[in-house]
Amino acid sequence: MADLTPPFRGTLSVVQIAEGMNAATQNASRLAKDARLLLANSSWPSAASLAALSIEESGKVVILRRFLTSAEGEIKSLWREYRSHTKKNINWILPDMVGKGARKLEDFCPMVDEASGHPAMLDTIKQLGFYSDCFASGHWSMPHNVIDETLAAQLVNTAEILASERVTTVRELELWVKHMAPVWGKSGEWMKTALINWYAEMQAEGLAPSGANQMETFVRKGLDIPQANKLGLK
Repeated sequence: MADLTPPFRGTLSVVQIAEGMNAATQNASRLAKDARLLLANSSWPSAASLAALSIEESGKVVILRRFLTSAEGEIKSLWREYRSHTKKNINWILPDMVGKGARKLEDFCPMVDEASGHPAMLDTIKQLGFYSDCFASGHWSMPHNVIDETLAAQLVNTAEILASERVTTVRELELWVKHMAPVWGKSGEWMKTALINWYAEMQAEGLAPSGANQMETFVRKGLDIPQANKLGLK
C-alpha cells in the first residue's frame, strides 16, 4: 500500500485537479447511495451523518476548481479549506434556497456568506448522528433521539442532488482557466460573461449539450421550473 502521509499541500497540475474532482465526485456518489440504503432500513442517524459526509465530498469539487484560478500564495489557504469540514459543506442549503425562491446566480450568495451558521449546523448534525454526548445540565444525547426520519430524508435527498456522477475532463478545466483566470476576482459582470463564454466553447467542442447556452440562461434569467424541480423544489 502506498504511503499516503503526510497530506499534500503543494500546487496541482490541471490533470491532478481533474483526477481529484472525479475522485471526490465518485466518492460522494458512493456515500449518497450508502446513505440511501441506511434510510431505507430506518437507520435515520447513520443515514443523516453519511449524507453529510457525501455533501462534504461534493464540496471538494468546488474548492479544487478554485486551484485553477488562484495565485501561488493562496494555495495553502485552499488546502486548509479542502480539509475543513465546514468549508466543504456550504452547498447543503441549496435545495432549501431553491424552494424559497432562489433562481439567479446572485440569489445563492448566502451560501458563501462567512457570517452564516449553516456550515456549522450541518457539522453538528453529522456529529450528533454518529456519537452520544453530554450537553447542558448533564443531558445525554443519543443519535436515535436526535435525528428523525424527516431530517435524514432531507439530507439524503440533498446529498443525491449534489453528488453528480458527471466526469470532469482535463480539457474543460483548460477552458475554465482560459476564460475565468483573467477575470477572477474582478467585476461581477466580467465573471458572468466569462462563465457564458466558457460554456459556449464547451458546447463548441462537444463537452456540453448543444442548443441554448444553459449557463447564460442561469446567469441572465435564472433557473427555469424543470431545473428548480431537479434541485429539490417540491
